[in-house]
Amino acid sequence: MREPALVPRLRPFTSTIFAEMTALAVRHDAVNLGQGFPDTDGPAGMLDAAKNALFGGANQYPPGPGRPELRAAIARHRLRYGTEYDPDTEILVTAGATEAITATLIALTEAGDEVIVIEPYYDSYAAAVAMAGAQRRVVGLVEGPDGRFGLDVEGLRAAVTPRTRAVLVNSPHNPTGTVFTRAELEALAALCVEHDLIAICDEVYEHLVFDDAEHIPLVTLPGMRPRTVSISSAGKTFNCTGWKIGWVCSTPELVAAVKAAKQFITFVSGGPLQPAVAYALDHELTWVEGLRESLQEKRDRLSAGLADAGFAVRPTAGTYFVCVDVRPLGFTDAADLAWELPGRVGVAAVPVKVFTDHPDEWKHLLRFAFCKRNDVIDEGVTRLRKLV
Repeated sequence: MREPALVPRLRPFTSTIFAEMTALAVRHDAVNLGQGFPDTDGPAGMLDAAKNALFGGANQYPPGPGRPELRAAIARHRLRYGTEYDPDTEILVTAGATEAITATLIALTEAGDEVIVIEPYYDSYAAAVAMAGAQRRVVGLVEGPDGRFGLDVEGLRAAVTPRTRAVLVNSPHNPTGTVFTRAELEALAALCVEHDLIAICDEVYEHLVFDDAEHIPLVTLPGMRPRTVSISSAGKTFNCTGWKIGWVCSTPELVAAVKAAKQFITFVSGGPLQPAVAYALDHELTWVEGLRESLQEKRDRLSAGLADAGFAVRPTAGTYFVCVDVRPLGFTDAADLAWELPGRVGVAAVPVKVFTDHPDEWKHLLRFAFCKRNDVIDEGVTRLRKLV
C-alpha cells in the first residue's frame, strides 16, 4: 500500500515573499521600500552601553526571565500608561516580540482552542497559532470612507465561539498603519471580558504614532489587567531590529506559563544587549520622540511621492508603513505589480494580500516602508514616477 505523503504542517503559513523580494531587489539594484527595518542606528548612549556590557563581562547566559536591570526598566516604562508590574514575577524578557507571541500562544492555548486573528496580520501570527496546535479565526479590518482601516467589532463578536480562547491584537497595526481608537478598544475589551478571553497584544510600534493618534494599551481598560499579555520590544523603538530583545508583561500566572514555553525555544538571548536596552528605556525616550517626529515627516514625504506617482494613498497613523491602492495605475492585483517593480523601475514593495487568509479582498493594496533615509525615499519616488 502506498504511504501517504508527508505535508509539513507549517507550509501553508510560510511565506517566502520577503526573501524572494530581497533577492529580486538585489538583482536589479532596486530601492527596497518593502521591508520594515530602518537604515540608521539607534541612540549613541544605548550603543555605548552595549559596548560596555560586551567588554565588561556580560557575555554568558543572563537569568532565564531576563537581566534584573532590564526587567526593572521595563516596569518603570510601563508606568507611563498607569500600569504597574512586578519585575520579578510579571515581566519576561524574550528573543524579540516574535518569540514572545509564539511562546504565549504555545503556553496559553491547546489543541482545539480557537484564536481570533485580525486581518491583515503580521506574517508570524498564523505560524505561531499553528505551532500551538490551535485554530485561527480571521476577522478583517474594515475600510472607512476616509480610507482608514478600523476594527470590525460586529465581525469580532460573530467570530467568538465556545472554543475561542484568545484574541491576537496588533496596534499600531502592521501592515496597514492604523491605530485603534479608544472606542474600538473599549468594544474589544468588553468582548474579552464577556467571553473570558485572553488578549495577546503586540505593541511593538507603541511609540511610533503620528498626528493626533494615541496608543492606548488594551490592558489599561476595565477588566483587562488579569487577562492581557502585553508584548513589546526594543527593535522598533530604538532602531535596533537586529538585537531581538522583547518582553512580555502580564500576571504572575500567565508570565510563568509563557516562561515555561519560552525556556525550551531560546532559553535566553542577548545577554550584553539587555543592559543597553535597560539604559535606553530609562534615558533615551527623548531620542525616541525625535525618531517619531522624523518618521512622521518621512511618512508625509513618501505619501506625497506615492500620490504623485499615481497611487491612491491610504492614511497611516503609526508604524513604518503606508498602504496604497494600485488600481488607479491600471493594476487589479498588487502582487503582479510588486513582482514587476524591481525589474521595471528598480523599487521593491510588498503586496498586502500575503498577510491575509482572504487575498482577493486585499489584492489591490501594496505596502511601502518609510523608515529609510530621505535620499532613499526620494530615489524610490523618482523611480516610481516612471510608472505614470
